[in-house]
Amino acid sequence: MVQSVLGSLILGYRPLWNRARKLAGIQLYAHNEATAVVDAGHLLRTLQELWSASSPPLLISAQTRQLLCDLLEHAPRGAPWIEVRGDWLSDSAIYSRVKAAHQRGLKLVWRGDARKLPEPEIARCFDNSLLTLRPEDAVAALQTAPARPGAPAAPAPRASSPVLAGQMYENVASRALMEHCLDQGNAMALAGWPSEDVLYSLRHHPQQPSHAVIFKLMKAIDAEQSLETFEDIMGEDPLLAYRFMVYTNSAALGLRTGIDSLRRGLVMMGYSSIKRWLSDQLPHASTDPNMLPVRAAMLIRAQLTAHLLNAGIENDLRREIYLCGLFSQLDELLGEPLGTILRRLPLSERIYDATVLRTGPYTSGLQMACALETDDASAIRQLCETYEMDLEEVNRALLRVLADLEVERPPAAGR
Repeated sequence: MVQSVLGSLILGYRPLWNRARKLAGIQLYAHNEATAVVDAGHLLRTLQELWSASSPPLLISAQTRQLLCDLLEHAPRGAPWIEVRGDWLSDSAIYSRVKAAHQRGLKLVWRGDARKLPEPEIARCFDNSLLTLRPEDAVAALQTAPARPGAPAAPAPRASSPVLAGQMYENVASRALMEHCLDQGNAMALAGWPSEDVLYSLRHHPQQPSHAVIFKLMKAIDAEQSLETFEDIMGEDPLLAYRFMVYTNSAALGLRTGIDSLRRGLVMMGYSSIKRWLSDQLPHASTDPNMLPVRAAMLIRAQLTAHLLNAGIENDLRREIYLCGLFSQLDELLGEPLGTILRRLPLSERIYDATVLRTGPYTSGLQMACALETDDASAIRQLCETYEMDLEEVNRALLRVLADLEVERPPAAGR
């Protein structure tokens, strides 16, 4: 049997977020072991098989020069975007392949310091760029941003922002810079999201569930859709799911047994009671668009955790594993220790063990889901060895989850 290319690579990912704070694409990190020869054509065919027309656009970020050379040499026209690091262009083998790939019609992305853009001759080979702003450029960009209502008058703005319209940016750690890049600078997308600063900026306002998710669930109940649909929608918002379980386990309802899953809570409550409870949540619900990527990233982690541990297990356990991933970052939303939060619910000890103690049967899937959010190949390799996880299965689970993500595409232009 021929070994799959997915057994010879270590993959990771980072979401790309657009101006609407919706998923615009996925940056896929690909690292091959020094001793492994990767068939780049096989990799691209594998991605093509797993991807559909509704899957997110891909930007492949080769983490080794050898893999990049192979991708540039073998990728056909219409392949995913391929990232090329600016400082690697000094390598003549890469430089020549970039020019040839461009002539074949490949879409290439230049990645590097915004102050060190390539010369015009080589710049023409790239369709886009993934740029990093230096601290002084970030300051200059913010000085051009309009003042927030009620804020003290800012110094006279500079003539123009260093943020280039239509390009992608990474390593944007502040909410203010993110808003400038997307809203004033018209950046195409941000790789990653300043979740920590977004949450910090909202620290004086208790986090609320998503207005859109609550409204979507109320519409599903009105349409008399299935119990599975209700559970899936509620599972789209970690805070809504948590609040619902706290409510179903409250003394006010007086249920005799603890509610340890969303499904059980939905069954015990009854649809009219659920809708009344949702109606009470709606006036206070969050409409802050900056929270959309924060919640979406938490859902991806939950889906990954469930897929990584899904080996023909029964549905109840699969839902429990999903909750494990979904609730693993509630401390960031609620500003309390995770152990304190989870102890309010009669959840399986397996969830507490994995998220708080980092032990038990779910810890391998949760830790791997977290590691896959980075380009740290050594951490992923170590987890595979520690928990005896098969690298090909890990990569296949990751790609299946990513391929199924919903992406907002611009409407087709009229001819």
